[in-house]
Amino acid sequence: MLELGWAELLVIGIVALIVVGPKDLPGLFRNVGKFVGKAKGMAREFSRAMNEAADESGVRDISKGLNAAANPLKTAAQGVRDTTTKFLDDVDPESETGKLAAKRAEDSAKIKAAQARSAADRKMKEAEAARAAAEAAEAELAATKAPKSDAPTKDG
Repeated sequence: MLELGWAELLVIGIVALIVVGPKDLPGLFRNVGKFVGKAKGMAREFSRAMNEAADESGVRDISKGLNAAANPLKTAAQGVRDTTTKFLDDVDPESETGKLAAKRAEDSAKIKAAQARSAADRKMKEAEAARAAAEAAEAELAATKAPKSDAPTKDG
């Protein structure tokens, strides 16, 4: 694919500014953008058509077979994942496994709720401690600014 870095784009922009002129440059960029959009759309449509043709002809099945032969461990792991997913999707809620899964989900919800309550309590305690510290600092500041009654006056 055509790879352009920032330096190349800058050079193209400067050359376009000189050749086309600043007045017509926005229109040029708009037309180039439309052209690039149409080209991407055509490429997308071509790719989609090729994928559909490959699906119809069975090339994908052959490709999967070749990949399985090339990497049997990955294929076996994917098979286990697929089977597990299928098994979990087929669990009957009335069966013992379904009841156990429902109980686990309920327990998980309870644990999450307890954690949320604990976090809220902790935040409340931290806020109370911060408020108490602010009040103490305010009282200390007020005490240092208050006039001292024990100080001797000039008169006596």
